Amino acid sequence: MYLRLATLITAAVFRVGIAQSETLADGRTEVVKFQSRSYADFRQVFTREAATATTTVSATLSFPDEAMDRYAAVVIVHTIAGYQESNEGWHAAQFRKAGFATLTYDSFAARGMSEAAIIGSSAGPPLASGVADAFAALRLLANHPKIDASHIGIVGFSFGGEVAHLTAFERLRSMLMPGPLRFAAHVAYYPAGVYGATAEPGAYTGAPILMLLGEKDDNLPVAKAKEYLDYASGRGYSPPIEILIYPGAYHAWTVPGLGTLRFYPQYGSTRKCPFVLFGPAAPTLLIEGGTKAAVTRWFMMRRSWAGPPTIPSLFFENTCGLKARADNASRAPPRMPRSRR
Repeated sequence: MYLRLATLITAAVFRVGIAQSETLADGRTEVVKFQSRSYADFRQVFTREAATATTTVSATLSFPDEAMDRYAAVVIVHTIAGYQESNEGWHAAQFRKAGFATLTYDSFAARGMSEAAIIGSSAGPPLASGVADAFAALRLLANHPKIDASHIGIVGFSFGGEVAHLTAFERLRSMLMPGPLRFAAHVAYYPAGVYGATAEPGAYTGAPILMLLGEKDDNLPVAKAKEYLDYASGRGYSPPIEILIYPGAYHAWTVPGLGTLRFYPQYGSTRKCPFVLFGPAAPTLLIEGGTKAAVTRWFMMRRSWAGPPTIPSLFFENTCGLKARADNASRAPPRMPRSRR
């Protein structure tokens, strides 16, 4: 599997301030800090409203044992549980064995956020801030003398999988990363399945996207991902997405600390939620294969998308997530034996 991911990543790829860079004793690891921005939601990004805050993110940049002049690199984005050595750290080590430099960090820790607080928050997961962090990480790596800026990919899990997908949206990239720099490839492990790009040329950056989905994942059902691809192909557009399905796998199957694989009702399910589609105009909703204008209850605002809201907007997935948690509260979680990888 990792050879496949390595092949995908190497096939394709504002200025960052590094507040600190420290090379550890092994000579292959650097502790770095980079500046990012915090956003309440994507409306704030698209309307070019000033960021809520500037955030300093601590990160670990690690290199393979084999010495090279320049390395291809992978940015690894964590789940809603934050960075875990047993998941993101383990995968980073596998990529280094395959010859990639890796950059890992914790977007939530940088903002003083915990998993419990995020799950219980009315604002939902900070996806807009997560995307900003990923692009800031890309800028940092692109300016590093030991990194090949044209071969930097992104890999994410759940929350991070959604971030990995969102960074392939050309409109978001152009807003948060003016200029030609972009990720060379995007790998999304069991993403949240909230956002898609409109079915039109130029909606994606053109870099390949690989989605790794679990057959029994009800947090993001496989059928929903296929619905999005059917919508795009039905309009004569083929997004650069390949889907691989893991038989018998539930959500977060790569995380050993979760115990027996099952449905996780605390995270909600996007099973009944429409995709929010981003494009050059106002967002639309993908409902039963067709698009509809995003209605007021999804944005919690009284003015148009182009103007500032009169009351704070919520993350789109939050409204859906609350309904999904209520819908699934009484479900008995299915169980299956865990397979490590």
